[in-house]
Amino acid sequence: MTLFRLDGKHALVTGGSKGIGLAAAHALVRLGAHVTIAARGEAALRTAADALGARCVVADVGTPEGVRAAVEAAGAAGPVDILVSNAGGPPPSLPSQVTEEAWRRGFDVTFLSTVRLADAVLPGMRERGWGRIIAITSLTVERPALTLPVSNALRAGVTNYLRTLALEVAADGVTCNTVAPGYTATDRLRALHADPAEAEKLQNRIPARRFGQPNEVGAAVAFLATNEAGYITGQEVLVDGGWGI
Repeated sequence: MTLFRLDGKHALVTGGSKGIGLAAAHALVRLGAHVTIAARGEAALRTAADALGARCVVADVGTPEGVRAAVEAAGAAGPVDILVSNAGGPPPSLPSQVTEEAWRRGFDVTFLSTVRLADAVLPGMRERGWGRIIAITSLTVERPALTLPVSNALRAGVTNYLRTLALEVAADGVTCNTVAPGYTATDRLRALHADPAEAEKLQNRIPARRFGQPNEVGAAVAFLATNEAGYITGQEVLVDGGWGI
């Protein structure tokens, strides 16, 4: 029997046009999965889909309509066996400066997107007796960053939501886990730490002495999707170069 393969499985990856979402989609494709990627920006999305040989759908999963569009597009290829819920991080701010509108948008994009996506794909997974629900969160769930209060709070909510859901669906063959990246070389990291001296100082605080690469996070996502990871559920997997030790 060939190990660590996903042949015949169908995956939906949101935020899949770049960064960690794209890396996760690449990793799933390499293991044989049929992948649909969703994102808001059409040009980057279609470029990514062409490179992957994947299906794509323009969708804002921060809205019920966007979630429905993403799931319907993925389902047209086959029932969704693997959900990778990944959404862009909320903008930085000090906690005292976050507006109610920013909290509402963050709640929709960062938290409710995962709930809505899981609600949409879970019945089919339970009926088939096999499913993988994986959300991308952040190391700030464990070590909050001062200027990312919306992300800190709502990604922690995603983590505990999936831990709780895992209790309900484990006996149905469905696993629910989160992957929490550390400082990873994405466009968002470069925007948040644009000063080269600051970035170097930050890297020197990481035990691995470097930023992670998106493909390293994608590999963790793909592993959690395999049959071999079927007894891993309700877990938060840190991919952080030792930052959380």
